[in-house]
Parts: sequence; C-alpha cells; structure tokens
Amino acid sequence: MGGGNGSQVTSHVRVSCDGDIAEVLLDNPARRNPLSLAVLRDLVAAVAGLGADPAVRVIVIAGTPPAFSAGHDLAEMAGRSDAFYEEIFDVCCELMAVIRSAPQPVVAAVDGIATAAGCQVVAACDLAVATAGSRFAVPGVRIGLFCSVPMVPLSRAIGRKRALEMLLTGDPIDAATAAEWGLVNRVVAPGELRESVVDLAGRISRFSAGVLAIGKQAFYEQLDRAEPEAYEYTRQVMAANAAMDDAQEGIGAFLAKRPAVWPAPPAADGDPAAV
Repeated sequence: MGGGNGSQVTSHVRVSCDGDIAEVLLDNPARRNPLSLAVLRDLVAAVAGLGADPAVRVIVIAGTPPAFSAGHDLAEMAGRSDAFYEEIFDVCCELMAVIRSAPQPVVAAVDGIATAAGCQVVAACDLAVATAGSRFAVPGVRIGLFCSVPMVPLSRAIGRKRALEMLLTGDPIDAATAAEWGLVNRVVAPGELRESVVDLAGRISRFSAGVLAIGKQAFYEQLDRAEPEAYEYTRQVMAANAAMDDAQEGIGAFLAKRPAVWPAPPAADGDPAAV
C-alpha cells in the first residue's frame, strides 16, 4: 500500500499504514521473499500487533515482486536439528492462527509466485487478489518434503481433489485457475493490483469494525460444525449482534436514509456470542 501514515521495518518484513488499511510487506525480492524462521516470527508479531489495533480496519499481506513468497528458506532448512524443525513449523502454524484470529479481514495481494508456505499464506488469508501472471504451487513432494502444513488451508480453500492434485504432483496452477478453484477472489492486470486491493479494502473498511470482527469469527466457527449446530451457533451470534449499538445504529440510519455513524470497536478478544 506504500507511503502511508506510519511504517516499521523488521528483518525483511515492512509494516505500513495508509489510513485504516495496514500492509505487511515481504521485502526480500532477490530471494523471492523466503519465509525464514526470523521472517515468520516477524509476520506473527506484525499481524498480531495490527490485529490488536482498533485503528486498523483491513490488513493486507503482500510481497515485493517477482514473488509473493517462494515458501520456507531451504538454505536454512538443510541439516538442522529436530528442535529447529519443530520450532519453524510451530511458528508457521502460529502465523496461520493469528491470520485467522485477527478481527480484521486479512487480504493477500499476490504479484508473482506463491509456492509451498507462500501458497499456504494465500490460502489462509480471508481474501486474495492476484495478478494475471501469478502462479501457485505446493511442490514439496519434489524435494522430499511433503507440504503437509500448507495442505490444511489449501484443502479448505479449494477442496479435496484439487488440493491433492496440487500436493501429489507439485504442479503449479495459474492465476485464472486459482480464481476458478477459489484460492483467490479475483485476477487483475499487474498494474491494477494496488488499485484493486485498495478498492476491495475500502469497500470493507467503511463498515462497523466490531461487526466485521463478529462476522469473520462466526464464519470460521460455523464451518467446523454440523449444520444444526452451525444454525444454533449463528442464531445466538446474530441475536447478540442485533442487540448491539452497531446494529441499532445501522438499522436506524437505513430507516432515516442517512449514513451510519459506527461505534468504536470493542476489544478484540473472546467469542462474539460466548457460546
């Protein structure tokens, strides 16, 4: 998003804010933005910190071209201890958890390749926009390290058969296929990525931050439940939401034909319906 009203640089991770939209940028293009242990830790800290900031309405994760991210840093992965491997995949899973638990929608902006753990990050984000030349793959099988952790969000994003084809062959898919399969929301020309992401983020950030947080959490929570349990859970969430100041303001504004003035969001913790 670049050039906003604040920035922070840690290792090869740059954090900046432009109004209420925050960008977390992977910025090691010479090496295709690898996800080293240090970078993964910085990503966890960045997303968690932004998630706790009520001034942030949307979080964008991007990579400096020619890649979004080529995945784990293989130079770092060779000949390490069992403890190192446990740690790096633990931190990788922690990143997926903070993306999911952030109250704000998290959008992946992809311009280039997104492979292995890089593809995993895209799949884990709530939304994704990619340029037409972008490619996606989980090619770990080709080097004897199956993409077991990336399969978790990938299979949930694109389904069992398509995910297994990608995992078992290691073959890449293009951006158009990624959109068709549901890995990304839309495909744009390279010069239109920033504009498209800003437009998408802006269309989200105009709404109540508290309600967006409720909706995001409830969406993922109901996915893991049987249909009757999902209805019971969402019934309670929606009833609690209806009684909130946000809903009353929105309904009143609609009836009065005026713009809504949303209350400040609550602290980002806990289940929206406490069920």
